[in-house]
Amino acid sequence: MDLFGSENAFDKKPSSVTTSAKDHSPLADVLRPKTLEEVIGQDHLIGADGILTNMLTHRSLSSLILWGNPGTGKTTIARILAQETNLHFIQISAIFSGVSDLKKAFDEALRFRNHSGRSTLLFVDEIHRFNRAQQDGFLPVVEDGSIILIGATTENPSFTLNSALLSRCQVLVLKRLNEIALNLLLTRAEQQLHQTLPLSENARTDLISMADGDGRYLLNMVEQITLHATNSILDSKDLTRILSRRASLYDRNRDGHYNLISALHKSLRGSDPDAALYWFARMLEGGEDPRYIARRLTRFAAEDVGLASPNALTLAIAAWETYERLGSPEGEVALAELVVYLATAPKSNAVYKAYNEARAVAKKTGSFMPPAHILNAPTAMMKDLGYGKGYEYDHNTEEGFSGQNYFPDEMQTQQFYTPTNRGVEETIAQRLSHWNQLRKKRSV
Repeated sequence: MDLFGSENAFDKKPSSVTTSAKDHSPLADVLRPKTLEEVIGQDHLIGADGILTNMLTHRSLSSLILWGNPGTGKTTIARILAQETNLHFIQISAIFSGVSDLKKAFDEALRFRNHSGRSTLLFVDEIHRFNRAQQDGFLPVVEDGSIILIGATTENPSFTLNSALLSRCQVLVLKRLNEIALNLLLTRAEQQLHQTLPLSENARTDLISMADGDGRYLLNMVEQITLHATNSILDSKDLTRILSRRASLYDRNRDGHYNLISALHKSLRGSDPDAALYWFARMLEGGEDPRYIARRLTRFAAEDVGLASPNALTLAIAAWETYERLGSPEGEVALAELVVYLATAPKSNAVYKAYNEARAVAKKTGSFMPPAHILNAPTAMMKDLGYGKGYEYDHNTEEGFSGQNYFPDEMQTQQFYTPTNRGVEETIAQRLSHWNQLRKKRSV
């Protein structure tokens, strides 16, 4: 007998995972897919060349972490996998479960294996809610094969699951349902209800948008619409009156937070003001603190615009201060102005690179003294030791430039800063080139 209980477990026609719908059953339960072929929006996993399809074909289902937004089919896929592989199915939620619940599930899986020789598929919803010690509890039962673990999470597993557990599981990413998938789901709902929703074309489009990639939420909204019996077609305004628009998926302390600030930062670096404004607006709509955005924009001004446009840093501080004085929403306009300025400004990270290189060299040569000629000599003893001897006051030279060496005597002169030919740095590069020529003449 193999892992899945019988040699022909994959050859059997799959039976329904869900029972027949009753009048009071939620539409999301009634329409829950019964086979992988019915799952929508996840063709990269369950299509002809999908990862899960190949696993089932080769009878090699392994422990998995299903990572995706709400309403993308994580629970459904786990149930279907248990059905397709003839595995004993146990489902728990990390929100309502503790160590005792895990032990009960493990004991049940062991008894089932001893009795039938079949393994158990343990589905753990919201698995990221378990702490590190609880996550370690899965390791022995996953390793001995008594349990195939399918964990579902809306959070980035690399942040929320420990490395030992991740090393024993394959992470599969479920995509948010796109417009095509949601329209297909909406059509299925109408077929199940034996009616076409009384929506104008624009209202139907808005309904898809309001779902924000969440199939379950879409079906819940469909149910709300059907409760408002009407003989007229609902337009977008009517739809908004019946339904409340869902808040964007955004967690200021988790993955969404870092994804959106990364998108904003890279749009600015790529000099795309429209994309940058979009991600800026997305962060505000998600409830991000504008002060955090102001801080990141100021960092960008120093790190990515730099001396190619020195005014960027001044404007960043001004926009930040404007927001502090005006607050929301008026102060957000100043931040929007800053976003556009930074996106359209010439870019240079030359100072940022030079700073990092200088720090690295400073760590290696931290005890070197400055050359004697640039040391102050406030006492007679220090003058006798040669402090300040030979120093040339640059303002007294013809060019306003002495060309002396300012590095320690024990090290060669270094060049950390190499300006670009963009913006103000083009002028800086010309000035540095002129001074280098003067240095060469001085050394002859």
